[in-house]
Amino acid sequence: MSGSGLGSAPPAVTGSLVLVGTPIGNLGDLSPRAVEALASADLVCCEDTRRTGRLLERAGVQGVRLRRVDEHTEAAAATDVLKLLAGGATVAVVTDAGMPALTDPGGRLVAASAEAGHTVTVVPGPSAGLAALAISGLPAGRFCFEGFLPRKGRARAERLEQIAREGRTTVVYESPHRLRSCLEDLAEVCGPSRRGVVARELTKLHEEVARGSLADLCEWATGPVKGEVVIVIEGAAEAVTEATEDELRVEVESLVTGGASRKDAVEVTAAAHGISRRRVYNLVVSTGD
Repeated sequence: MSGSGLGSAPPAVTGSLVLVGTPIGNLGDLSPRAVEALASADLVCCEDTRRTGRLLERAGVQGVRLRRVDEHTEAAAATDVLKLLAGGATVAVVTDAGMPALTDPGGRLVAASAEAGHTVTVVPGPSAGLAALAISGLPAGRFCFEGFLPRKGRARAERLEQIAREGRTTVVYESPHRLRSCLEDLAEVCGPSRRGVVARELTKLHEEVARGSLADLCEWATGPVKGEVVIVIEGAAEAVTEATEDELRVEVESLVTGGASRKDAVEVTAAAHGISRRRVYNLVVSTGD
């Protein structure tokens, strides 16, 4: 199947854009096919030329031209890449680790190349998200990948609530210095007993996998954590019906009437609907209670 779009005529001369998966830690994971693809490329686009240069040196690849293409330069680089492809060149795309275009640069190059009718192909390789999912022990037949969550504000709150309601296993990337706060937010919206797994430094010397409830993982993450981190969250036990604001208020009042404290009523209602305690509390406060 060609890389051109349906109904569009391919260019007279077509080059190839090749996405190449690279090791997420252990350099021994670079496949022979990946080495061949990198060695035969006319240009290798990469996030960090020094890091990729060391990888190529380790693989015995010499004389390949490198170009830095990161989140800040990808849009500008796409024009030059398209010119090379129009001349029949082969351009390889790698990131510092894992698969290009998955929370890493590469997606714009793929879209532009495919739109121009050039062949886009892939040499698959390691992925931290899939590796963590595979060893998590959580259901992996159906899952969703969230990448990095928004850091703050309404966008973050909405994404967290979506995860809380999601029936499939969810995979999230997080930086080590924000791991504890992310786990605390997940425990708040999903409930502290929801199961999770934190995997860090996969395939590296200090690989570590922590399993338990989200509450357990919050306690585990009290100390400093280093390296790349993936969080895998168990899906909701059953689809949670989206309640209206009035229904949430009624549930809280019913629990309070039954003898529960306002705080406990808010917490129970939030957990039952997979939403944050803060949201339920704000609804109750807005009524003047």
